[in-house]
Amino acid sequence: MTHLLYQTDSYLKEFTAIVTGLDEAQNGVLLDQTAFYPGGGGQPNDVGILMINGQATKVTKVARGNVHIIEGALPAIGTEVQGILDWDLRYQLMRTHTAMHILCGVVWRDYAASVTGGDMSPLKGRMDFEFERMQKELVNEIEEKINAEVAAARDVRVKILPRDAAFQIPDLIRTKINLLPEGIAEVRTVEIVGLDLQADGGTHVANTREVGKLKISEYKSKGGINKRIYLDIE
Repeated sequence: MTHLLYQTDSYLKEFTAIVTGLDEAQNGVLLDQTAFYPGGGGQPNDVGILMINGQATKVTKVARGNVHIIEGALPAIGTEVQGILDWDLRYQLMRTHTAMHILCGVVWRDYAASVTGGDMSPLKGRMDFEFERMQKELVNEIEEKINAEVAAARDVRVKILPRDAAFQIPDLIRTKINLLPEGIAEVRTVEIVGLDLQADGGTHVANTREVGKLKISEYKSKGGINKRIYLDIE
């Protein structure tokens, strides 16, 4: 098992770890702990470097099972390494992910629309909602509201709860499909205080003021009552 440092500290840029296993097929290493986010929930994985025996080795991907795919020779099991994240990329993704939760929180609070899908890249994202109709006036209204939540400087809090306790929280799962496997004993929640509370595994900023100005750049119908909103972060 790998201790996932990013779950409780999204601002951790560097860490030390011990190599606990190798994946020769993918040229990857397993670590006893990591701050690299492996991707999921629409958020891409982190990249960066591992300092191995004094040499900087690129981490190009973090695969399923927290396998750190590297460029270069694999180290021996038991080697101590230093991980250094590409912080510019990570912080942009943190801002983007929190922006998506602001959008989701406002749409749920004010329009009771469920999320049907989403994806993000640095400072850009898109989210699909169950809206029967979507017109320019509604989009402008949503954009004004989400920027008001950024300006409100709401704190963002992370908790890890026992599964039973987490599922007593109303509306914890906002997607149409519950993506949490039955075998998960603990649930990580992300709360934008006063706006939104969801089960979520990704990385976030500590306060909405860090997100920056939000712009709905495009919107379209994806068929039926499925409407897509594209969000840019300045």
